[in-house]
Amino acid sequence: MPAAQHFDHSPYLVRPGHKVRLNDYRTKAGPEFKNKSEARTALRENIADLTESQRVLWASAEYAFLIILQGPDASGKDGLVRHVFSGVNPQGCVVHSFAAPNEEEVRHHFLWRPSRYLPAKGQISVFNRSYYEEVLIVRVHPKFLDAQRFPPGQPGEDIWQLRFDDINSFEKGLVRSATHILKFYLHLSKEEQKKRFLARLTEPEKHWKFSDADIHERRHWKDYRQAYEDMLAHTSTDWAPWYIVPADNKWYARALVADIVAARLGALPLRYPQLDQDQKRRLLEAKRELESE
Repeated sequence: MPAAQHFDHSPYLVRPGHKVRLNDYRTKAGPEFKNKSEARTALRENIADLTESQRVLWASAEYAFLIILQGPDASGKDGLVRHVFSGVNPQGCVVHSFAAPNEEEVRHHFLWRPSRYLPAKGQISVFNRSYYEEVLIVRVHPKFLDAQRFPPGQPGEDIWQLRFDDINSFEKGLVRSATHILKFYLHLSKEEQKKRFLARLTEPEKHWKFSDADIHERRHWKDYRQAYEDMLAHTSTDWAPWYIVPADNKWYARALVADIVAARLGALPLRYPQLDQDQKRRLLEAKRELESE
C-alpha cells in the first residue's frame, strides 16, 4: 500500500473555530521541497500511492471520498485536477464543475444540486467549485438571491450564518455515512492572478481561457477576500477540514494537495473484499474448467 513519506500538513489546516486572516498564510511555495524537480518527484510518488489506494477503495466499496476545490479565478483548479488525479481509474473518480445554477436548481435548497453528484461507496468525487459558491459569489453579489424566490421578509441578515450551519450539518451527515471530505482553498495572490490574466490576454494559445467575468470579479477582490475568510472560519470542522494551499506556484500546490489526499486515503483501513468458502470454491471450479480446455 502507500509508500511515499508524507510531511506535516498542520500548517495548512484551518483549525475549527478560529478566525482566519488570509494575510497570515503565504501564497508562495513552502519549505517542504528544495525545488520544482523534488516536488514533481513527490507528486509522482503520491499519484502512484493514490492510484493503488483508489483501486482498493473501488473494490471494497466501503468508503466514499469527496474533495472540494475553491479559489479565485486562475488559481489553478483545473490543472490541479488534471495532474493530481491523472492516474486514478476514471470509473471510480468523477469530476463535477459547478457553474451558475439553472432555473430548476434555484427553485430548490442550495444543497439539492450537489446532493445529486455525491460519490457512491467506492468512488471519489472532485467538486471544482461547489455549493460553497452560495456563500461566496452570492454573498459578493446578493442580487443572485432574487432568483431563489424567498418568501416575503426573507432572507434575513443572518442568511450567511444559517447557510454555514446548513453546510456543516450536511457534511457531518455525509461523514456519518462513511464519506470522507477534504476541502482545499487555493490561496492565490492578487499579483499572481494579474500575471496569469495577462498571459491569457497575450499568449494566443491561452486566449480561450479568458472571460470578461475574470476582470469583472477581480474588481471585487476585497469583498471575495472577506467572504473566503468568513467561510473558512465557519466551515472548517473536525469532520470536514479546510486546507489553505499556497497557489502562486502551481507545481507546489499540486504536490501539496496530492500529498494530503494520498495520506488521508492511505490512512483508511482499506482492503480487498474477502471471499467466503463458497465463493472460493466457485473460483477453484472455474479455474479447473479453464485449465481443462
